[in-house]
Amino acid sequence: MSDDPTKDPRKVRDVQREYANDKVRVRWEPAYCIHTARCLTALPQVFDALSRPWVEIDAADADEIAETVMLCPTGALHFERLDGGEQEAAWEPTMVEARPNGPLFVRGRIIVRKEDGELREETRAALCRCGGSSNKPFCDGAHRSNGFRAEGTTKL
Repeated sequence: MSDDPTKDPRKVRDVQREYANDKVRVRWEPAYCIHTARCLTALPQVFDALSRPWVEIDAADADEIAETVMLCPTGALHFERLDGGEQEAAWEPTMVEARPNGPLFVRGRIIVRKEDGELREETRAALCRCGGSSNKPFCDGAHRSNGFRAEGTTKL
């Protein structure tokens, strides 16, 4: 795979993957995934980065899958209940959490206007604060390799 993030097919804008059964549909947008691994840890029988497909939608019930998707801080994962279950909802009130030496995690009903004027409505997002993302204003994990340190922290 190329070191150039613009050549990585997982980071191409508008690429989406859907995994569905008759109860729930999970949508994954790799361009917004910064690999916090919360899904992998919470429900490894469904979310397994080493398997293809990496989402095994029939390995847990729809409630467990929906609960796990809501742990994703970036909005790379979303769900839609097809069985009449509760749909994804935005947190109230909107909350912003500065991650140590990392992005801003935002939860709530948010609308992000990108530099090109495009609007993205979200319930969760990871916003870049290191300045190095190639997917601004969203985080792409560049803070891990560019030496970013939040004010008041020291380099480890």
